[in-house]
Amino acid sequence: MAFKLLLWISIFLVFYIYVGYTIILFILSKIIAKEKATTELKTEELPAVTLFIAAWNELDSIADKVKNSLGIDYPADKLSILWVTDGSDDGTPDLLRNYPQMTVLHEPGRNGKIGAINRGMKYVKTPLVVFCDANTFLNKYAIKEIVKSFSDDRVGCVAGEKRIFSFEIDSASGSGEGFYWKMESFIKKTESKLGSTVGAAGELFAIRTELFQEVDPDTILDDFLISMRIVLKGYKVSYNPLAIATEMSSASMSDELKRKVRIAAGGFQVIPRLKSLLNPFTNPWICFTYLSHKVLRWTVLPVAFLTAFFSNYIILYYNHSAFYDILYILQILFYGATIVGYILQHKSIKIKIFFIPYYLTMMNYAIILGFFKNIGKKQHVNWVRAQRAVVK
Repeated sequence: MAFKLLLWISIFLVFYIYVGYTIILFILSKIIAKEKATTELKTEELPAVTLFIAAWNELDSIADKVKNSLGIDYPADKLSILWVTDGSDDGTPDLLRNYPQMTVLHEPGRNGKIGAINRGMKYVKTPLVVFCDANTFLNKYAIKEIVKSFSDDRVGCVAGEKRIFSFEIDSASGSGEGFYWKMESFIKKTESKLGSTVGAAGELFAIRTELFQEVDPDTILDDFLISMRIVLKGYKVSYNPLAIATEMSSASMSDELKRKVRIAAGGFQVIPRLKSLLNPFTNPWICFTYLSHKVLRWTVLPVAFLTAFFSNYIILYYNHSAFYDILYILQILFYGATIVGYILQHKSIKIKIFFIPYYLTMMNYAIILGFFKNIGKKQHVNWVRAQRAVVK
């Protein structure tokens, strides 16, 4: 009986985290959410904005990123572009100084991305600051769309939409990451309609400059902590799917695994730092969404997968049942598809249907590794970025 209970709790958790929470959001959005009217601002009404790019050894991306940044549709006299290149020794700051439209801050010492942000924010004089990565490319109207979202005084942070560049035939990392971010975009958009979304991705997000709070120098998930500390101050995080940041997928599943392990370690690190968000009496909506969207994923999801499989096995070991046989076979098929996806990836055979279970299994494996990295303090704040796929 105990193993049956454990099995059903495990199945419920996996279903709720991946599907049930999304269904609840969808239903609530149909019942109570209202479409918010956007405010069109005249050119003279647009606020001054700083585009903030923290970069380390991004020489290969500079020319394309500069071209993309200068092509953004926003008044040039109201858009400051700030690069912080601390620790770069590949010529990144020297190349950037060839562009007079850019402000470049550089120090030889490297203190990680959050160190660069903490230092660079002291030079930001505009009321709004937009953060993005050196290897992501913004759509032409991204900043105007972000500014529209700030027309609501209750909004303290705006999260843009992250997209993965889609190849005609994707790798496992490309297929899996693309699928994951499509689901994330739907969840974030729905959360935002209902109140506030949970966090922002560093590829593209913006804040009211006055709300920035210097972040602990060992922080791994700087974007998440910055955005959620703004929520703690009583503001909302709004999601704007029309402000788009596009980047290439990881070049390989090995690179993607390293990235996911880092994110998982950062997730375990940030939970105690944002423990007040889990108080349902302070802000019930934020508590519900933060717990459902992030905390359960970072903590119980991989355990639920394991307990579902082994409790099902133990049940059948003592007493065969057609129903539990089917459940066990379905789990074996899932992990079988994971193994097939792994084999196909290493043989460079692109069949997307097998890459999704492979990617999901890899993500949960990364959470386990991230847990041990966090408790062992082995995840350094300085990060050698994962290699990204290239267009051939």
